[in-house]
Amino acid sequence: MPAAPDVAPDSILSRLEGLGIKLGLERAGALLAALGEPQRRFPSVLVAGTNGKGSTSALLAAMARAAGYRTGLYTSPHLESVEERLRIDGRPIEPGRFAGLLTGLVELAERETGSPPTYFEAVTLAAFVWFAEEQVDLVVVEVGLGGRLDATNLADPILSLITPIGFDHQEYLGNTLASIAREKAGILRPGRPALVWIEEPEAAESVRQAAAGIGADLHFASEEVAVEGIEFEGWTGQRVRLATPLRRYDLQLALLGDHQAKNLGLAVRAAEALGDLGFERIDAQAIAEGAAACRWPGRLESIELPDGRRVLLDAAHNPAGAAVLAEFLDRLDRPVDLLFGVLADKDYEEMIGLLAPRASRVVLTTPASPRAKAPEELAALFGENAIVEPDPARALERALALGGPGAGEGLLVVCGSIFLVGEIRKLLRPYISGS
Repeated sequence: MPAAPDVAPDSILSRLEGLGIKLGLERAGALLAALGEPQRRFPSVLVAGTNGKGSTSALLAAMARAAGYRTGLYTSPHLESVEERLRIDGRPIEPGRFAGLLTGLVELAERETGSPPTYFEAVTLAAFVWFAEEQVDLVVVEVGLGGRLDATNLADPILSLITPIGFDHQEYLGNTLASIAREKAGILRPGRPALVWIEEPEAAESVRQAAAGIGADLHFASEEVAVEGIEFEGWTGQRVRLATPLRRYDLQLALLGDHQAKNLGLAVRAAEALGDLGFERIDAQAIAEGAAACRWPGRLESIELPDGRRVLLDAAHNPAGAAVLAEFLDRLDRPVDLLFGVLADKDYEEMIGLLAPRASRVVLTTPASPRAKAPEELAALFGENAIVEPDPARALERALALGGPGAGEGLLVVCGSIFLVGEIRKLLRPYISGS
């Protein structure tokens, strides 16, 4: 499906964005049937959860790639460009190829159903078609919202994973951990293996019941994997020692934060499971190489500026993510400034309650989203030390200037919304190693 001349993916997707979120599988399923069920032409792993599902997906894909398998990775949302969501062996899809796939899908949807697909449906189906056409060996698919009614759930996973579950998207998933967990458990399959890292009893019991109801082969990685040690080795990463039922691991990890040990533990156990499902080249060496090679931008990502100041980008956008960030900041014995912007439909008061006590000074700004919370309305929650600058680029300038000349010891933390983190990361790209 070639792209029309000068058509960019963003121009196509901007027309679909106004359709909003429409959970349900009927329309996307019909389109996949018309396309010949491309999602069934490659083995896949589905990864659901509230926090950590992107990191877990990236880690598992890196391990499969290190083993020599041609590996697709589908994630959402993106930081800087929509093409990031679709990757094969770490490389994003070419914009022209992506635009061609999207154009064909929109035309097919309008012809077959009388209406265009939603943004997420279009991107997900384009990913399935691309991975099938490229004849990948394995695809790791991060679920978008929930699980049961998410378009990614039209995949045919040989293995399902669920990361820790917390409160987010309650308007779609329910107001209890049990109801949210039931939606996440919609990715489980009868007779197929599932691995979860869920420590909260209410959510764990809900997943157990769902798995028993359909006959899924459920295992709690949170009970099978022991985190035996975490050693912070500075801004370059950490060393994590794990023990699984099969062996012990001593792994280098570039991803920061104690919480990443749980994501790593789930990914390692999933890699071991894939070894039993025909991917025998995913051995201990591939697991170690993949863990060391994995990068996941915008998650406790450290960027050193020429003047010695350091910026920490973190996509914490709900209370659970803010709690993880707060725990990491408590380990640092240095001043912290905060550049914060959040969406109005998030539990921003609880997030601010966790982050405000840890910030010396705060600059409030507006993420690039129609759902953004006005920064002026947040100022009272931070107190007198808050500066309001709605424009993110100017907000970054003001935040970096807070320490004055030579403020190399200060740490600027950017968080609250993945939209904000992505925008700030673009501005700081010249200082990112490897860019």
